[in-house]
Amino acid sequence: MKKEDIIYRMQNKMLYFESDAFLEGKVKKLETLKDFNNTRPSEDGRRFQLLYELFKRLGENCVIEPPLHANWGGANVSIGDNFYANFNLTLVDDAEIKIGNNVMIGPNVTIATACHPISPALREKGCQYNLPVTIEDNVWIGAGVSVLPGVTIHKNSIIGAGSIVTKDVPENVIAFGNPCKVSRKINERDDKFYNRDMEIDLPLD
Repeated sequence: MKKEDIIYRMQNKMLYFESDAFLEGKVKKLETLKDFNNTRPSEDGRRFQLLYELFKRLGENCVIEPPLHANWGGANVSIGDNFYANFNLTLVDDAEIKIGNNVMIGPNVTIATACHPISPALREKGCQYNLPVTIEDNVWIGAGVSVLPGVTIHKNSIIGAGSIVTKDVPENVIAFGNPCKVSRKINERDDKFYNRDMEIDLPLD
């Protein structure tokens, strides 16, 4: 199968097999990713430049703490402005991962797009398909969360630590658990109190 055909199938939820020739570009990205993970804490400028080379799109004021892991070195990842990810972010970016503005991600989070068919015969041959993931603006994802293929997390929502997100999450909610389920809506009280009953003493604007 031609490289162009594989790319088309990768990005359109179709079954495909990777070929050795197709993996050349992937290896180059992974070499750059290794360079990023080997940077020193004082090398902020170099880190950003390497991330800019890795990702499909990278906004302004973005910080990712090494180590970062990505199947395709971020080639299929688009990130908006004011993004922060703590250490051990894993991006299984065989298909597109779209991340909006003002998104925060805790440590040890996995965002996956790759799937494998149930058929043992197909899995034995190394067959796979991919479903894109979207994380909209102002989402906070807690530590140890796994976001599974095909999921959209809508704007302003919070995913509690340790959750397994198997389905779309609506906007303006707090959701957690395995599988992840909506606990409640974010409301006006959340602009007055934090951590249950602790009063906010800083301006919101």
